Amino acid sequence: MDVNAERGNGLHTATATVSLMKKTPYWTHHGGEKSHKHHTGNTHNFINQQTQQTEVRDKHTYRTGEVFTYLSCLSYGQPVSNLCLRCSGLFWNCNRKKLKSTSKYIYQTLFLNGENSDIRICALGQEWNLHKVYLCQSGYFSSMFNGSWKESNMMVIPLEIPDQNIDTEALQVVFGSLYRDDVLIKPSRVVSILAAACMLQLDGLIQQCGETMKENVGVKTVYVYYSSASIYGLDSVMKKCLEWLLNNLMTHQNVDLMKELGVDVIELLIQSSDLFVMQVEMDVYTALKKWMFLQLNPSWDGPIKQLLADADAWLCKRRTEMGEEEPFLKAEDGAPFTPVFRHVRLQYIINDLASARILERDNILPPDWLTSVYKSQWFAMLRTEHDNDNGPQDANKEEFESSSMRCGRKLTKDGDYCWRWTGFNFGFDLLVTYTNRFIVFKRNTLSQPCGGAVSMQPRRHLAYRLRLASFDNSGKLVCSRSTGYQLLTLEKDQEYVVMNLDSRLLSFPLYVCCNFQYTSPHMDRCPDSPEPESSAHSVS
Repeated sequence: MDVNAERGNGLHTATATVSLMKKTPYWTHHGGEKSHKHHTGNTHNFINQQTQQTEVRDKHTYRTGEVFTYLSCLSYGQPVSNLCLRCSGLFWNCNRKKLKSTSKYIYQTLFLNGENSDIRICALGQEWNLHKVYLCQSGYFSSMFNGSWKESNMMVIPLEIPDQNIDTEALQVVFGSLYRDDVLIKPSRVVSILAAACMLQLDGLIQQCGETMKENVGVKTVYVYYSSASIYGLDSVMKKCLEWLLNNLMTHQNVDLMKELGVDVIELLIQSSDLFVMQVEMDVYTALKKWMFLQLNPSWDGPIKQLLADADAWLCKRRTEMGEEEPFLKAEDGAPFTPVFRHVRLQYIINDLASARILERDNILPPDWLTSVYKSQWFAMLRTEHDNDNGPQDANKEEFESSSMRCGRKLTKDGDYCWRWTGFNFGFDLLVTYTNRFIVFKRNTLSQPCGGAVSMQPRRHLAYRLRLASFDNSGKLVCSRSTGYQLLTLEKDQEYVVMNLDSRLLSFPLYVCCNFQYTSPHMDRCPDSPEPESSAHSVS
């Protein structure tokens, strides 16, 4: 608006003035007839005062008083006097220098200088000389002035500030926003301004704060923004922060962020199938172990590469002190972390021998957790071998979201890649290839060596979702693609092109994240179910 005004375009300046008028219906609509009568009296008195001032014909008085009178007449539907008509001409016919910015002039003269103020607001040891006609844009003050409150007739109003996030600088910005069209909100100040805007019920400014927060989510702001958004009810900001955390918690681990994140936020992230996991589920457990160590040792200060070693050493010391019998989550200082570790998908950790041994060594989890998972996985393997469970054939997205295997891989630069994720997956040896901007799944049986048992069933079914993403330095998504939830049937050594990428949209490093489900969701046989008849097989 200001740039256009400097060009001397009267149309743009007029637009600025009309924009200012658009704020008026909010007070009139919410104030009702009582509000209209209340302000009408004040406006008439103010018009009479300004009419007397015009006899002086001082240029400064003419602009300040008459402009404000003209605005008041338009705001309340009053007859426009000759004085106001002259003021109207001031708006539309001034030379370029005078029309540099009507909004700036009003902000400087009425707000900063406090000229023709009819009310004084006192808060946090500071005073503001303001105008009721502008304050009524705020739902807070509109209700105060138009209701049966004692403040409705007071000239000096002490304002109690119950929110510790509000300071004088935030109040200065919020009060000033009532006198101008554009407000510049710094990301470092947005929480305080949001708190003040919520208190004074300024919906437009609240929305602008939310947009500022969403545009500036990063490793240093994400937790503060998320916490503030939850306090002040900005659901879209909370969603944006959670999306950022789901994408960056594992891909860009940060010590300071891990110290900030509490149990409630971490629990939301760990239970989600949208968590961008790097490597395998064991790495989720490892990240939680590091996070728990930092929560209990917030003074730790070291490089991220040293964090796991120090966390393991600390746990080893605790095991020595507590005795090998008691798992850490059963201890008093470990119990608060139980809800988080409940969401680790242990079935995809115990399918790898080295990872299962680490679980036993750490002694963080109660033994009964592991016992139930071992039992469940044993039955799943028996169903695969003896009940011909070839994998999921029906769409069950709810089951997929809650129990699918989560894994990922970072591709540092464009090239040819081929990999498999570790762990026994019921004889389904899945190879993933990235080459020539294609991502290909292959069910390996005989063509490539495999360190474990391989299923020789003619067909195997698989539920999957594959996502690709690349990020900028602040963790924001640069590009992303997803296959969505899919069902796939592969014969022995069959290949399938999962995704064909557009080279124009590729940006490296590229992060690949997959969710898999290899077996059908089955309920185990109830203990009182009849036993199947045994069958004898002749051996030649």
